[in-house]
Amino acid sequence: MKPRIDDTEFGSITIDGDRIEHDVLIRLGGTVEKRKKKLSRAVYGTSHTVSQAEAEFVYEKGAERLIIGTGQDDMVRLSGEAADYFAKKGVAVDLASTPEAIVRWNKAHGAVVGLFHVTC
Repeated sequence: MKPRIDDTEFGSITIDGDRIEHDVLIRLGGTVEKRKKKLSRAVYGTSHTVSQAEAEFVYEKGAERLIIGTGQDDMVRLSGEAADYFAKKGVAVDLASTPEAIVRWNKAHGAVVGLFHVTC
């Protein structure tokens, strides 16, 4: 079951009533995990660019859509390699500021995965 995202503010996201103070990945089965930012930081020196290594970690067989919350100030982007990776896997990527992305998440149906950056 897909969890509902209740709210976000700078530095946190609230999912099914639980306030979480770090970036999160929501899997197809609804499990919420801490985002592995180090996979992108190791390549780009920042978690504001999603690397191919992080894209490979985020990807799940059967996923049709990935919603990325790009932060409160819309700072996160996909690297070219990550964008190509998702395209080859047939996953549509939907990037929006985290407040807008949670609206999209809550309305989404089907095989959707979410990645949400909670700061800038």
